[in-house]
Amino acid sequence: MLTKNKLTTACLANATAAALLTLYSAGVLAKDYIVTTARPDVLFVVDAKERKVVKTHKIPNTSMGNSPITVVPSRDGKVAYIIHNRWETVSGIDLENGKEVFRAELSEGEDLRGKAVFAMDLSPDGKELAVFVNPTRLLPGEYQVLDPYIAIYRTDAGTDAKPERKLPSPRRVSTLAYSAKGDTLYTFSWEMLKLDPKTGAVKGQHPWRSWKEPNRGEPDTLAIWPQWEQTNIFATPYYKVATDKEAGDPAALRAGIWALDLEKDTVSFKEFEDASVVLFSSAVNPVRRNEVYTVYTQLTRTDMKTGKMDRVDLDHTYYDVNVSSDGSELYIGGTQGDIAVYDSKSLKRIGNIRTPGGGDQVLSSLRIFKR
Repeated sequence: MLTKNKLTTACLANATAAALLTLYSAGVLAKDYIVTTARPDVLFVVDAKERKVVKTHKIPNTSMGNSPITVVPSRDGKVAYIIHNRWETVSGIDLENGKEVFRAELSEGEDLRGKAVFAMDLSPDGKELAVFVNPTRLLPGEYQVLDPYIAIYRTDAGTDAKPERKLPSPRRVSTLAYSAKGDTLYTFSWEMLKLDPKTGAVKGQHPWRSWKEPNRGEPDTLAIWPQWEQTNIFATPYYKVATDKEAGDPAALRAGIWALDLEKDTVSFKEFEDASVVLFSSAVNPVRRNEVYTVYTQLTRTDMKTGKMDRVDLDHTYYDVNVSSDGSELYIGGTQGDIAVYDSKSLKRIGNIRTPGGGDQVLSSLRIFKR
């Protein structure tokens, strides 16, 4: 028979174990992993804290003269979906064993070529994959440009996947992003459209080309890097012309950050400097959500509330940036064969991760999942 003290100790031990199990199940003890790709056919999984590549997988049956681009990991970190093969194929790769578990060819026959130019996202439940497709018919002596569409695939469709349905789409789509509930597919084109992912019906929009501000022209952006998984906030640098200034005045070209909260369906923006520095991709800190980071030849931190800005020079050009789950570290990649690690508060470089073989990441996404 247990004594009172032994019984109390046993109860405490069981309670502690249960609490730890709950924490683990909730993802508190889960680790951050980075997934990215490199030219011409390599997928990497990186242990962010250990600063090392833990998995290297080959992307099968792809063109050797082009680089993979958009990467979308499933929320459970089991599969990554990649646009590759001269942007004519989407593959789903098992991140543990490297097996191709999904494949969709966007071209049909010998005369219909389909290209996926960056825009792709996975529904929150992981059951459907949305891909923006530009089709072109190859005729003798000419190309016939066809209407673009958004192909919706079931992720369990295997390695000969066909679209479950095709949604009508405007041209010039650079980003697809599901809302947190999965009931809206944000489609970034001339405007930020809000589509019904089942029917393609336009439910509304957030203005972009039609966005009006006093003494400002139309905005411009290069929104092709999908790094919002840590916050459910899509953020992109934007540029505008100050129409109340002389055309040759450097201060006439303005830069800022435009952000869409995918949970709340709200937009915020902050113009904070002239456009003397190139800004590429952006990511929001999941802890200090007023902080947004952008990269190119410099790393910039901007306070979206005040416009206060801090900036450091980088050792070479980087295209994309992401943030650790605890908000303490920045991971900067793209272009070359390394991922730089920076402290998010001091903006000091604290690490570097070399990709095996030194393959250039070029325009690949830099995504984070927890496991």
